[in-house]
Amino acid sequence: MERLLTIDEVADITRLSKATLYTLRTRGGGPVAVKFGGRIAYRPSDVEAWIDSRLQARTPSPDWAA
Repeated sequence: MERLLTIDEVADITRLSKATLYTLRTRGGGPVAVKFGGRIAYRPSDVEAWIDSRLQARTPSPDWAA
């Protein structure tokens, strides 16, 4: 079994604030999390999969830059 990451550790890894991670968790779109009572934890493999899912080959240019 993987050692679970705390929200502080995931914030450090992703360079996102804890508030952003909480928002992503409640609204959807963030890494899969597990809740034990009042504690939130993340599996490293889920955080890595979420990061990988956000990779972009290129950034689309805005319409005004065309």
